[in-house]
Amino acid sequence: MLLNRPFPSLGLSAISSVREFRTVLFVLLSYILLFMVARRQSFRDPTSIFFDPMTAYDPIYSAIRLEQAASFIDAANNITEPQTTGSRRQPHFCLGIATIARKGVRYFKDTVGTFLEGLSEEERADIHLILFIAHTDPSQHPAFAEPWLHNLADQVLLYNASEVDIDHIRSLETNEAKVAAREKALFDYTYLLNACATIDTPYVIMLEDDLVALDGWYHRTTAALSSVEDQTREIGAANWLYLRLFYTEEFLGWNSEEWLSYLLYSILVACFVACVLLVFRKSNPSTRPFLPNTIVVILSGIFTPLFIGLFFAAGRVTMFPPSKGVYQMPKFGCCSQAFVFPRSRIPELVELYTSKHIGYVDVITEEYANARNEIRWAVTPSIVQHVGRKSSKGGDGDILSPGKVKSKSELTVAERLWNFGFEMQDAEVLRAEHEAAKKRLIS
Repeated sequence: MLLNRPFPSLGLSAISSVREFRTVLFVLLSYILLFMVARRQSFRDPTSIFFDPMTAYDPIYSAIRLEQAASFIDAANNITEPQTTGSRRQPHFCLGIATIARKGVRYFKDTVGTFLEGLSEEERADIHLILFIAHTDPSQHPAFAEPWLHNLADQVLLYNASEVDIDHIRSLETNEAKVAAREKALFDYTYLLNACATIDTPYVIMLEDDLVALDGWYHRTTAALSSVEDQTREIGAANWLYLRLFYTEEFLGWNSEEWLSYLLYSILVACFVACVLLVFRKSNPSTRPFLPNTIVVILSGIFTPLFIGLFFAAGRVTMFPPSKGVYQMPKFGCCSQAFVFPRSRIPELVELYTSKHIGYVDVITEEYANARNEIRWAVTPSIVQHVGRKSSKGGDGDILSPGKVKSKSELTVAERLWNFGFEMQDAEVLRAEHEAAKKRLIS
């Protein structure tokens, strides 16, 4: 009878095939899961293929600081007496900001607002603020006629006709000359640097006029400089060139010039996986049915390269995020938005910029530093953000967002100068940290 007949048994090959299928399916599902995680975690990493410019450039924390700055500037417009340091002690920082009017947008007052909003009296007294209206006719800049400028600045710097060739500078203010802006911008930077040097502070902070500073930038910068001085002594160096308060992760990705080392390491990883599987199978005979040669080849020769590819696709910033603190950044540290210089280095920098006459500050500075093997520091998280979407040389943009774009190729160079980690700051945490730092400064 049919009921008495035994069911046909599966052959060994069929059982082996089922085991192999289950192993491959498990690894495949693991890969898919990791792929989804990488895509979710890396959309703000400009070095990742999962980077999403439609959301990555959203000004999350910057928007909060800009609102705080706007309120601060409104209040500064209504005060009756200038709110300068009023302190007889020598300040620790000369903070200089050069600005020119940009058609259709205004960044300058928001920049000043974010650097001053929330400062205690002690912190403010430690800063000599120079605001440089870089126009031969200062009335061309809308801020010049506004009370906040004169109420907040320790010094409103203008061109001194006895020191500079006003006619030549005026010739650099034409629309044609602004397109390149390589001469006037360098001249203005040098002029402001010289002005800060006369204040005789230990450090000079040079800022562009389209930045947002995080709440507590003062105590973080002070702590970073203390670390810089300690680390410089530890490595036996006599001096250092600058501390960078801003950089963009855009240039911290996998370096194309290192492709060979990446390839060699990938091959070594694949070989290592194969060796581990073979050793594991030999030392554990019970696993042999699950790890036939076919599976070893599939795992080491197919899935391992896929996982390695996912590792690189996730982006270098995601896989190796910059550690918090102060560290050397001799390469890939763009651009000149926010530098802190020791005052002792100002004379040689002024001489350098003056001798070059034409060029970009960041390019000239890096060429000089590379030739002399200068020590350059950077602080993470970034203390400032670059929010200028409209270059002083022209172009479109607004203060908050470049708009929704599908790829970085649609963005201008100015729009891509963005620190993505900055926007992940927690406003309440930073405010609490700053309040604690104020109390320590008083005590």
